[in-house]
Amino acid sequence: MPIVVDIDVMLAKRKMSVGELADRVGITPANLAVLKNGRAKAVRFTTLDALCEALECQPGDLLRWEADEDRERS
Repeated sequence: MPIVVDIDVMLAKRKMSVGELADRVGITPANLAVLKNGRAKAVRFTTLDALCEALECQPGDLLRWEADEDRERS
């Protein structure tokens, strides 16, 4: 998928655990892991807002686009 989730990067910068972030955001650690590992198909803006508030960052610090090699070959 061309959208890459960089929550790990922000967690490391903030020296915060997945469990602590999940508590601050109000989601389960399992759901946060799905998002963190790039397996989520969607993210609610309210969740993105809560992540940005908890990590003191911008949405662009958490999400980025990369070209999909399969699409480029088509």
